[in-house]
Amino acid sequence: MPEFIVNNIGTIVVGLLVLAVLALAAWKMISDKKQGRSSCGGGCSGCPNAGLCHAQHDEKTEKKC
Repeated sequence: MPEFIVNNIGTIVVGLLVLAVLALAAWKMISDKKQGRSSCGGGCSGCPNAGLCHAQHDEKTEKKC
């Protein structure tokens, strides 16, 4: 077993780094979703789904008007 680890240490380290990056990206996406942030980056004027992802915002502005 130790021989396997010694022979493949580079692959193991890179694999762990990739796994860590993927875990952080998933955590960030889940965190943003819970806080109501959008992952689309804005620019809703040309987006065909603008009414779907910002429906709550539209309801709030309609009540104020």
